[in-house]
Amino acid sequence: MLLHVTNETGRLKSVVLGQPKSMGKNPTLEQTYDAKSRESVLKKIYPTEEAISKEMTGFDDVLKKYDVHVFRPWVIPNCNQVFARDVGFVIDDKIIISNIFPDREDEQEAYDFIFKSAAFNKIFNLPESAHIEGGDVVLYNDFLFVGTYKGGDYGKYKTARTNSHGVNFLRELFPHKKVLDFSLVKNDENPHKGVLHLDCAFQPIGNNKAIIYKEGFRDLEDYETVLEIFGKDNIFHVTEEEMYHMTPNIFSISPNIVVTEQNFTRLNNFLEKEWGFIVEKIPYNEISKMGGLLRCSTLPLFRE
Repeated sequence: MLLHVTNETGRLKSVVLGQPKSMGKNPTLEQTYDAKSRESVLKKIYPTEEAISKEMTGFDDVLKKYDVHVFRPWVIPNCNQVFARDVGFVIDDKIIISNIFPDREDEQEAYDFIFKSAAFNKIFNLPESAHIEGGDVVLYNDFLFVGTYKGGDYGKYKTARTNSHGVNFLRELFPHKKVLDFSLVKNDENPHKGVLHLDCAFQPIGNNKAIIYKEGFRDLEDYETVLEIFGKDNIFHVTEEEMYHMTPNIFSISPNIVVTEQNFTRLNNFLEKEWGFIVEKIPYNEISKMGGLLRCSTLPLFRE
């Protein structure tokens, strides 16, 4: 299997889309590992397998409409496998297998056939001390943006998924890239006040534009760095309420085609009317109740 991903927007040729089948029972409050899932359990609005399957089928249909080769992980009984992004991720021609959150380690077994299809010297396992999940790794050609948490209480947060050892691992593996680590605001209980991964607060689209949630960054300097790279006129700022609904977490099929949630009215209108994107709008709100959205559901393998 050929691997090639250098940014978030190159023409997509192959991707892994998560698996909604055999999700098992809804988690208990103690079994949730992000603020949005916790809220859904508390409010008794955690999505059904039927609703999730319907939304993912719609996403699959859009990907195939644009001739994308879609892989699906094997079905593991009674296991939530929706969010493929965190199991592993591709940078350039290498695939890095995540040190995933311990409660989700079983998911990685379902990707064995994909990992084994790549050349053995292109697969990298992280050292035990290095924590990285794919939602924290955002590619922009020569830049590698990495979401992390730099507080001394890193171990306290379930939502802190990428540490300094993980960032240093990427710097060593990709010395030719400018690796920028952004410390994110974390909150395990209130989904309005913290972000799980970098792609919940920031995402490049098109060739030189980006969506951003300013308050997701602990340090103003990190936010200002993004503005310097993209230019303030090329940034779409989301509100706290839009961040809560996962608005930054859309997905690009090409530099001018994006897939978004159908209820992101302000973003969708802006992308179409102001920036000239083709916007494929699909229902994905039920999946958002589990703490992720469109980008989280995918693991791109090859982009032109």
